[in-house]
Amino acid sequence: MSVLKVIEVLGNSTVSFEDAVSNVIKEASKSVKNIKSVYVQDMQVTVNNNQIQEYRVNTKVTFGILD
Repeated sequence: MSVLKVIEVLGNSTVSFEDAVSNVIKEASKSVKNIKSVYVQDMQVTVNNNQIQEYRVNTKVTFGILD
């Protein structure tokens, strides 16, 4: 039986939503091992002078704590 835990992680990028999710995984993996999945709960952008300035994602990161 596997035991999983879910944490909420916010990520951002000036490039794209995909890059923001990659940043979430990169940063979360520094302190969390055995990441199984990332659920993107919410997406938003900040706008400056009618141009997208930053992509933001609110995610739920699922990882195993026991095998």
